[in-house]
Amino acid sequence: MLAVVRSCWVHGVEGQPVRVEVEVRKGLPIFTVVGLPAGAVREGKERVFAAFAQTGISFSPRRVTVNLAPADLPKSGSGFDLPIAVALLAAREHIPTEALAGRAFVGELGLDGAVRPVRGAIALAMSCRSNGPRSLFVPAGNAREASAVPGVEVVPVRSLEETVGILRGERDPLPIPSARAVLPPPLPDLEDVRGQHLAKRALVVAAAGGHSLLKTGPPGAGKTMLARRLPGLLPPLRESESLEVTRVHSVAGLLDTDRPLKTRRPFRAPHHTISAGGLIGGGNPPRPGEVSLAHLGVLFLDELPEFNRRVLETLRQPIESGRVRIARVRNTVAFPARFQFIAAMNPCPCGLDGEGCICADRDVARYRSRLSGPLLDRIDLQVRMRPVTWRDLTSGDGVPALGTAAAREHVREARERQAARLGDGLACNAMMRSRDVMRFCSLSDAGAELLEEGVGAYQLSARAVHRTLRVARTIADLAGNDSIDAAQVAEALRLRSGLHGTFAGSGV
Repeated sequence: MLAVVRSCWVHGVEGQPVRVEVEVRKGLPIFTVVGLPAGAVREGKERVFAAFAQTGISFSPRRVTVNLAPADLPKSGSGFDLPIAVALLAAREHIPTEALAGRAFVGELGLDGAVRPVRGAIALAMSCRSNGPRSLFVPAGNAREASAVPGVEVVPVRSLEETVGILRGERDPLPIPSARAVLPPPLPDLEDVRGQHLAKRALVVAAAGGHSLLKTGPPGAGKTMLARRLPGLLPPLRESESLEVTRVHSVAGLLDTDRPLKTRRPFRAPHHTISAGGLIGGGNPPRPGEVSLAHLGVLFLDELPEFNRRVLETLRQPIESGRVRIARVRNTVAFPARFQFIAAMNPCPCGLDGEGCICADRDVARYRSRLSGPLLDRIDLQVRMRPVTWRDLTSGDGVPALGTAAAREHVREARERQAARLGDGLACNAMMRSRDVMRFCSLSDAGAELLEEGVGAYQLSARAVHRTLRVARTIADLAGNDSIDAAQVAEALRLRSGLHGTFAGSGV
């Protein structure tokens, strides 16, 4: 007796279709799972037969062979429990085989027969949409998440007994529970930050163009406050982006069961003791790291030199490519990692800098040497922040405070100009391809002369020149200009000069 059930599993952050083939025949009562199953898959035998016993389903001893096809890819996770149980019941004619047509199953079984949630339900639903099954049976705890994918009929089930009843036509599926009407907490406002007009300007430019930003300044200058206000300036996630972000967080097991669909751009701020695997991703099977959890959002590293240098060096490739590839002996897993990199650091170990600094020159040099040149070369904006004065905290300096709402409107208009110009799915200037830089970032004669002077003064690499041009293009977009003149080039150089001092040639 042979039965075939369609299922899927998560490989990286992608759902992969699997055919669960079960053969039951006379012989010694041996249960064998083939198709490169991991430990959790092999252990599913005990959960399946315990669930049969609790549900009142009798299963006489037989020789059972389960094949997970394709057989050359390693399978992991506990989500194969439900499809294996359904295939066994179909093979023993407890379930009509025609009821399995056009349906896929995924879920973990408890010893009491309950169907428990699994990770990556939204990725599994997206796999079903791409590979044909009309409906997907999922644990009731994953129903809200899976139903966010259009084009797939999601059938929530709470137990094996309920699943069998639906397949036999003896009961109707449960309705998908609606998401609770819970308003997300308000984002902090940019207006709360006093003074620091240059740093605020850099934050708006970074938001408008998707640029990376490094802020250097003494403790209490507002570096972390500014970073946490960046998500409020960014445009909301589009529907396709929301599904991408939700899929990554679902695989990591970090979704809110009440509101599983991510509508805000993620903001990740790992501690400086994080390992390379925690930042980039890893494990067996590989899981997404912080760079992938920040996909389409913000990755903020506070106290940047306190991170292990080898850990920081792993950021160089994801910043450029927007993806992470983790190689294992049997396969390679790719995770999305198109994040906006924001970092903050003190100017020296004591943090005071200037006249109050107590650090020796060798200590300052050792502290700053923890950041390699290639990593700094990939950071578009590098801003030096000064201490906030008493006047800034109390009466202000007479400059109107810039609020998040007004800044977000400027960012929205600039991004619309970029989307119309770039097209091809590129949403911001930071993602502009190298071959398009000279096409869309043409300079006036004065601007070209100023940039040439800046290249000599800062010894900019070819990569840094392209990044400076992209920043200048963003500044022009914020001003509503089609061309880039000397003023935009000067500001772009100034916003990159935080670790080099003031650029005299720019006049700023």
